[in-house]
Amino acid sequence: MKRRDFVIKGGLGTMALATSTTVLGNFISFNGANDAINIGVIGTGDRGGGLIPVLNQIDGINVTACCDVLPFRLKNGLAKVGNNPKAYTDYHKLLDNKDIDAVLIATPFNTHSQIAIDSIDAGKHVYSEKTAAKGYSGIDSLVQKVSQSSKIFQTGHQYHSSRLYNHVVDLINNGEIGKITAFECQWNRNGNWRRPVPRPELERAINWRMYKEYSGGLVAELCSHQIDFVNWVLGKTPEKVMGVGGIDYWKDGRETFDNIHLIYSYPEGVKATFTCLTSNSLDDYQIKVMGDKGTIILDYEKAWLYPEANYKKEIGIVDGVSGATKQWEQGKGIPIKVEHAEPSRQALMDFRDSILNNSKPESNIITGANTAFCVQMGLDAMYNGKIIHKESQDYYES
Repeated sequence: MKRRDFVIKGGLGTMALATSTTVLGNFISFNGANDAINIGVIGTGDRGGGLIPVLNQIDGINVTACCDVLPFRLKNGLAKVGNNPKAYTDYHKLLDNKDIDAVLIATPFNTHSQIAIDSIDAGKHVYSEKTAAKGYSGIDSLVQKVSQSSKIFQTGHQYHSSRLYNHVVDLINNGEIGKITAFECQWNRNGNWRRPVPRPELERAINWRMYKEYSGGLVAELCSHQIDFVNWVLGKTPEKVMGVGGIDYWKDGRETFDNIHLIYSYPEGVKATFTCLTSNSLDDYQIKVMGDKGTIILDYEKAWLYPEANYKKEIGIVDGVSGATKQWEQGKGIPIKVEHAEPSRQALMDFRDSILNNSKPESNIITGANTAFCVQMGLDAMYNGKIIHKESQDYYES
């Protein structure tokens, strides 16, 4: 059975479930303005622990439990909650807690799929950090489980929730920069990407990003956000992927590459390049969306419109874009100004609202699975030295 056939049929099952008393009961239990969602954080390392203060500031969410296999990380996570949360070293025990409505999964990449599946089985709503799942079988299993469930599943590609990014996508779709021909994406850093290890036996547990068994390296941890954005803008998935990478700078026993260079080829000739370095941080994070009438440049929380010379004189004040003559920024273009929250905060607020309204998140199981699929294709291309074609794999359809 093709993946697209499978998901369409799974979607029909979800539609049927949506009329059941289980789903209606779930909706009714969260439709009051004073209702609070009790959430457990599974994985309290840098990302999970970093999101706890954000969760604390969101109305309607209570962090009531934390789980981590490393005692010092669990202690740090608990200290950030501040309201006497329950502590767990086994996530199954956390899932057994009937008072917990939802979980945030911020564990190593290779565990995302199974923990999310177990969470759905336990009746929890799931916010799963990117990338959604590792490997084709892990992606398939997660899509099958979520498609047959009434629970909310949101993939943690937070820029998909950004109101700025949403506005930029609207501008592009409305023809602001003409016909899209290419994307240039980068996320460069200068550092070894390692975390300190108090004892040698904890090396792989703490620095899991360095080891292929647990990690997709730079592609999964960084590029996945930008791959998700390109898929979103185009409304399509790539036809083929090629790329190279290597362990060329940090000779420290790592298995995942310290630099990657990928080209994703989309329908109608659109090419998207993705670069990550760990030895040079020039321009840090950046996305360039290039059309025949102009370019839009995005960083974490800002965006600029840079019209082609032939079209610059036509640019005045358009929706969400400052006037060219007044606020042109050298080397960037015309600032695109939209009021918006920090993307991770917005993503978690959207997760709350999806639960309360029983609505499908924008960054959902299908968008997350397709991005995960693209990540795996990129890894296959680099590790095997081959061009990976869409014909040999298939994507998911809602």
